[in-house]
This record gives sequence, C-alpha cells and structure tokens, in this order.
Amino acid sequence: MSIRRLPEHLVNRIAAGEVVERPASALKELVENAIDSGASRIAVRLAGGGIELIEVTDDGCGMDRDEMALALERHATSKLPEALWDQGAIEAVTTLGFRGEALPSIASVARLTIESRVRGAEGWARTVDNGALAGEGPAALPPGTRVRVEGLFEKVPARRKFLRSTRAEYGACLDVVKRLAMARPDLAFAVEHDGRRVLSVQEGMTRPERVAALTDRELAANSVGVDFEREGHVLGGVAGLPTFNRGVADHQYLFVNGRPVKDRLLAGAVRGAYAEMLARDRHPVVALFLDVPAEQVDVNVHPAKTEVRFRDPQLARGLIVSGLRRALDEAGHRSVQRADAAVMGLWQSEANQPSRHPSESWDLSTGGAPLFHETPAFAGVTGGMVSDRRPTFFAPPPQARAEPAAAPVPGVTSFPLGVARGQVARTYIVAEAEDGLVLVDQHAAHERLVLERMRRAMSNGGVASQALLLPEVVELDEPACDRLEARAAELAEFGLELERFGPRAMLVRATPAMLGGGDVTALVTDIADELAAFDEALSLKERLDHVAATMACHGSVRAGRVLSVAEMNALLREMEVTPHSGQCNHGRPTWVKLAHGDIEKLFGRK
Repeated sequence: MSIRRLPEHLVNRIAAGEVVERPASALKELVENAIDSGASRIAVRLAGGGIELIEVTDDGCGMDRDEMALALERHATSKLPEALWDQGAIEAVTTLGFRGEALPSIASVARLTIESRVRGAEGWARTVDNGALAGEGPAALPPGTRVRVEGLFEKVPARRKFLRSTRAEYGACLDVVKRLAMARPDLAFAVEHDGRRVLSVQEGMTRPERVAALTDRELAANSVGVDFEREGHVLGGVAGLPTFNRGVADHQYLFVNGRPVKDRLLAGAVRGAYAEMLARDRHPVVALFLDVPAEQVDVNVHPAKTEVRFRDPQLARGLIVSGLRRALDEAGHRSVQRADAAVMGLWQSEANQPSRHPSESWDLSTGGAPLFHETPAFAGVTGGMVSDRRPTFFAPPPQARAEPAAAPVPGVTSFPLGVARGQVARTYIVAEAEDGLVLVDQHAAHERLVLERMRRAMSNGGVASQALLLPEVVELDEPACDRLEARAAELAEFGLELERFGPRAMLVRATPAMLGGGDVTALVTDIADELAAFDEALSLKERLDHVAATMACHGSVRAGRVLSVAEMNALLREMEVTPHSGQCNHGRPTWVKLAHGDIEKLFGRK
C-alpha cells in the first residue's frame, strides 16, 4: 500500500468534519469572525434550522478583494500577527478564532458567498460552491461583511442524514448566538428564523441585564451577583438562587476569557457549589465569566475551541466553588417568589430597621426574653444581607401552648419574614409581613438551620457531643459497619461517637448535642447508607456534607409537631440571619409569600 498526498478538496472536507459538525458549528465560526472584526452590530438570518440558509451580517472592518481570496485558503488568518508566530506564543492570542480553517471548511461542504466592503472602498463578492470557485465580482453593501451559507452538506449525503430535525438544529443555532451575545453585552445581536425575529438585544447593556434578557426575565429578581478573585484569576457573573432551578443543565453558561466553553471541570465545580442546596435531579441557572492570565489556559485543545485546559485545574475549580458559595451565602434567607417577584425584590433591597435585634424572638412564657443565646463574634442583619451575627442554638422550647394574653405583640414592619400568627396542619407556620402573608414549612426550614449550625460548628473545631446515659447498640450488616468504623474519627467531629461492637454492630456512645433526643438507630443507619451511596463518587468533604445533611434532617422539627408562637417567631428570626435558609437541604423552598395584591386578586378586589 503506497502513501499518497490527499487532494486539496478532500483535505478541506476532512477538516470540515472537525470544524463543521452541524449548522450551529458553522454559525459559531461566522459569528466569532464578525466579533473579531470589530463589529458593533451582528445580524443572523436562518432558514430551515440553518440547514438551508445561514447568513451573518456585521458592520466590522471588512475585507478587500485580495484578502477575501486569501481568507478562503486553509490556515490563512489575520488574527495571529507575526509577533505571535514563535513557538509557544499562541497562548497570547485574544481573538475568538485563530486557526484559519473555518471559511475553507464551510466552503467545501456548502455554497458559500462572501460580500465585504472596507470603508472608503468598493465592495466585492466571492462565491465558492462545495470547494469550487463559482464566481466573483463587485457588490453593493454598507461597510462590513455579509456571509451566506446555503445547502449545508447538500452534496455530502452521508453527513446530512445525520443532522437532527429542523427544530433541533434551529435550537442549537439559537443557543450558540445566545452564548456569544452573553459574552459581549457591548454588542447588538439580532436573529431571524424563517422570516420571524426571534432574538434582539441592544448594545451597551450591563452583564446582568444581558444575562436576564437571554435566559429568563425572572432571573434578575432571583439571583445574586458573583465577584470573586484569587491569585490573579477573576470570577464574575450571575448565579440563580437554589430555588430558581431547572430540570436540565442547559441553562448553565460558562465563559473563559470571554470565550463560551463547555468544560466538565467547570460544570463539576458548579454542581459542587450547589451540592447541598439542590435536589440531585435539579440544576442551577448560572452565567459565570472566568478571566485568567493567558499563559494559565490553553484554548487550542479542540478544533471548535469549545474546550479549554487549565494549567492549574484545582485553582479554577476552587475559584468557582468558593465564589459561588460566597455569593449564595450573601443571599441569606432569600427564596424564589414567583407569584410576585417584584415585591420580593423590593423588600430585599430595603434596609430593615428592627426595633430589637432580629435574632431575638419573644418568649411569651418568660416575659419577652429572647429564645436565642448568641455569641459576641456575630453581628446583626440589615437590608436582607447576612453579616456576622447569627444565633448559635435554640434554648429549650416550651412544652405547652399556654401563653399570657398580656404579652407584647411585635409589629409586622420590623422583619422580612413577618411575625408568626398561627400554624396550619401542624406543618406550616403562617406569618404576617408588611406586604403580605408568609407560609413557612417548619421541617424544611429547621432542617436547613440545623445544617448551617453544624457547618459553623465544624468550621470552629467540631460539633459538641452529648454522651448517652446508656450506650446504644445499632445492628448493621458487616460492610456498613466497616464503612462507619473507617470514618469513626471524622464522624466524631460531627459529635457522633461510635465504635465497633462485634462484626455486625456499632456501639454509639454520644450524639451531636444540637440534635437533642432522637432515634439513634435510624440516624446511624442513614449515615451508613449515605457513606455507601457516595463512598466512591464524592470527595471526603462532599461526603461529609451529605452526612451533616442526614444528621440535620434527624435533628430538625418534624412536620406534625405543634409549635408555640414564641417557637415560631424564633424560627423566623433565625431564618432571617442564616445563609441558604430560603431552601432546604434538598433544594425545595422553605417559605413562600402571598403578597397583598395576590390576595386581593383571589377575592376579586383587583
């Protein structure tokens, strides 16, 4: 078998297989070229999901006749000046494209027409039909460039039959434009499909405005800003509240140095940051922009430039996890209120000026003494933002509902979550706020509070334990006992002290003090199950987070328990100063608000 040099047209088709997988791939390359040309407005026209027609028009620098001919040759580009030709200097490239493969690759599998005009010169057009020059000549158009791609893979039936439906290809094309438009809020973008305008965003928008315009308008009221820096790496963007989630991960937009990427490392970091705030089948809505020094990232690892490689991947992952968690911590008790997001956003932005400390509640059985004990290291809360003062634990709750009628009743204007007025179905707390009614799931809310207390205790050296008067024997199968024995020292940091008691049993000597009395057997059994489910998949820290969540669930106020008004108010006040209290450990909301306007609509008053 002899070795032969492949003909040019076949080389181009092979290259097209790497660069042009579907219409969205071709559109991505063309829009990136338009951005790199210095355009301020980019218009896209599609027909048949991009299979029949892709047209991209920009008002960038344009090309003259000679440059246009050169642009259709392989590995010809204006984006790598000679100063970057030295070996190793390609990492300094700042443009989206630099390979010089896109146009000839597209022209080898479709009919490609380029019309371009440099300011002060006449326009020129050139058409290449599936690799063969079909014509060229003068063209009338404003300064800039217009590229038309018609009949993609029309003469390559083996490739065309693998394309998806028109609707699916159109969706992929629209997603490409959204991601590129999100990366450049300073540019205007418009998309038209089959004669219908489907997307239009103006230039000069702020990043949060552009993200909300391209994803969900409600995101602006149900998100937090991200601004974090570490070792020269900067993370910015928008992170949706955990309760503002989706069933698929398609609403996660990740950018590295302004380049849209789909990177497993970064996606895994996002999952890790939301791990204890979302159910496993739900996904957050985020748009994260990571800026790193050029020498710390390699963008030349994929023909379509959709993947990157970091010199220090753990630094990049840690930056995202820490940045997201810090931003979500600042969200405090916020939760999605779809019924009236505008009202929620209003009281979140206003400063709260409570008449007494917001973490104090009114123990009506003791003449108004606070139910919480606090430490001097913590400070109060203002404007819905969590600062450094948080209650550490509940005092022993009253065992009866007898309350003096003469006790003072707090006003409803002092607190974001209002003042408790009653309990429904022994499960939901009804509170009156200044702008409506608040319903709180007492078990879900207290479960989150217990988890956050455990986390704070862990960060301060460990969870206090309470010795059992009589050690309790928990019988399990041998593998479960092995798992618990291997993690006994780490579980002791959570206040759970146990030791092996024969091949099929564990002896429990102490439990976390903050959990109070409970079913020790059920607690140990659930922890053994958690260790079995996540022993291989998660890191030690993530595994212990699951253990903490399991403990918190066992130590929380159960649905069906009758609470006194003082206990209800204590729960509300702690929620207001505890991060992530807007959602339980499984990602469900802990409270909802029914605004006055919504109540009036229910009764036909509005």
